[in-house]
Order: sequence, then C-alpha cells, then structure tokens
Amino acid sequence: MCQSLTIRRPDDWHLHLRDGEMLAAVLPHSAAHFARAIIMPNLVPPVVTGADAAAYRARIVAALPEGADFTPLMTLYLTEDTDPEDVAAAHAQGLISAVKLYPAGATTNSASGVTDFDRVAPVLEKMAEIGLPLCTHGEVTDPAVDIFDREAVFIEKVLDPIRRRHPGLRVVMEHITTKDAADYVRSVETGLGATITTHHLVINRNHILVGGIKPHYYCLPVAKREQHRLALRAAATSGDARFFLGTDSAPHTDANKLLPCGCAGCFTAPNTMSILAEVFEQENALDRLEGFASLHGPAFYDMAPNEATLTLTRSPARYPEQIETAEGPVTVFDPMMPLNWSVA
Repeated sequence: MCQSLTIRRPDDWHLHLRDGEMLAAVLPHSAAHFARAIIMPNLVPPVVTGADAAAYRARIVAALPEGADFTPLMTLYLTEDTDPEDVAAAHAQGLISAVKLYPAGATTNSASGVTDFDRVAPVLEKMAEIGLPLCTHGEVTDPAVDIFDREAVFIEKVLDPIRRRHPGLRVVMEHITTKDAADYVRSVETGLGATITTHHLVINRNHILVGGIKPHYYCLPVAKREQHRLALRAAATSGDARFFLGTDSAPHTDANKLLPCGCAGCFTAPNTMSILAEVFEQENALDRLEGFASLHGPAFYDMAPNEATLTLTRSPARYPEQIETAEGPVTVFDPMMPLNWSVA
C-alpha cells in the first residue's frame, strides 16, 4: 500500500479570493498548497478592465503571507461593454490569463454579466485571434429551464453556437456538473477543456436536500444526481488531459450562508488536496492525481508545470470546521468521510 505520494505542486484553475478582510483571511489557505490560481473577477464592482485587474492583483500580492510562493492569474469579467482592445492590451502586458463569461444572474455577483451574446462577439473574435481563453459559467438563466437542466441547455443553446461562430476560441467549461458536459468535452479534440471541483466529486443533490436543507453544500452550479457525480469522478480520474482541477473554492461567512436566501458556494481551499487523494485512491487512480491537479491545467493554458513538489503522506488529516475572518466565521467544506492523506 502506497504510504506517500509526491507530485508537482498543484494549481487551482478556478478560485474565489474575494477582497479586503476576507481576502486576507482565505488567501493563505490557497497559497499553502497551490502555486498558481485563476482568480475570479466577480467582485463588487467587478474586474472589467486591465487597470482593474492590475489593481486587484496588487492587492492579492500585498495580502500574501511572508515567504509564500503563489502567483495569481488574473481574469476579466466579460460585459456587453467590454472593449476588445483593452482585453488585447491586458493580455499582451501579461496582466490577464483569461476572460470570464457569466450569463447575467447565473451566480454570485453576476448581475453585470451577459444577456445578449451577439454584443460580445467582437471581444470573442479578438480573443480567438490572440489565443486568450474564455472561461464560462455554463448555465442558462431562463426561468423556464429547470435548475438541474441549465448546464445541458447552456451547452446546446449558448456554448456550442459560440464555438461554431468563433472556431479558434479556446474555452474552459468551468465547474462542470453533468455527464452531458463531460461527454461534450470528450467530443472535441482541441480547444476545449473543463475544470471539475473538489466538492462535485463528493456530493450529489441528496446531500443538499435529504433530511433537511444543508446550506453549506449549496453551490452553483448546484450538485446533480448521483449518476452525474459518478461521471465527474470517471472524467477526473481518467487521465484525460481535457479535465483538470478548478476548486471553485468560494468563501462566504456563515451568516450569509444561513440566510433565508443564502449564498452559493463551498469553501474547499484548506482541505482540497486531502480530499482529492482520498477520491483518487477510492477510484484506484492515485497515479493520475498529478495529471489532474498539476499537469493538465498548465498544458491547456500553455504554461509549464511547476518545478516545486507537494508530498501527501498516509496519515489522518484534520482540518478546522471553520476559519475565522474579520467578517465572521467561514465553514470549511465537510467531505463526510475520513481523510487518510495529509499534506506533508
């Protein structure tokens, strides 16, 4: 039985760090294990220009613990007023690594997102020209579409038409939650990848709803049926380079999670690597963890993998139930299973 596993240091290709006091509290938990992370731009107000991205990156770097080795990879929030030339300039200066598409109203702080996809066509065309990836929150927001079907409908009604209209555009389907999405990624040879979160490998919709509502398992996209969770596990552990880790770690204070209209998101930054080791061992795929966490993402983004390493040892892992922030406690995601791997 394997007692330790050393892999290239992992990256997180979908991370929420928030801002201000919350940023200061949660950033060390990502910087402890991850070398780089794609930083989500859905602040209030959102990160919409190159200047916004530069300022946010400076705040992140200033909040890093002394000696931390962590590189924030910035993104811009796509709006119907986004200037293609500003996007191109920010990319040329090395300020941004992607642009994020939120359908308006799809998730936390997405009110400034896109309603009319024709209006962002010039930006997407420019991104295809310069090789800048588009990261998508893949859900439609039509109230007539059931929340459990919104990802599949997004693929059919929005994503596939965008990819056909802009064939050179590189796209990351973020936090996929369905077999439909995994199958769609497999149907495309190049230019399309997908991130899978830690929590979607662990929970299905029963964990949110059975025996009473569990607010700390509520996320968007919402967890789906068990058949979809198993499909995500199969994709993540397959060794297929089109699938890679994006935690979508999304901190909210308990006060905001427990409201009558509570916030969506699971805070997984502290314990993701221990959970992943457990999941991959359960799937007899520990030898593929490095690919999923450390190699496939850099390959998609045309970056070199990290030279530094991270070692997991077979020993019980213990994490706090909550972390304290100046805004209030934030609950750490509970995987509901013993964690037998610790980060050395």
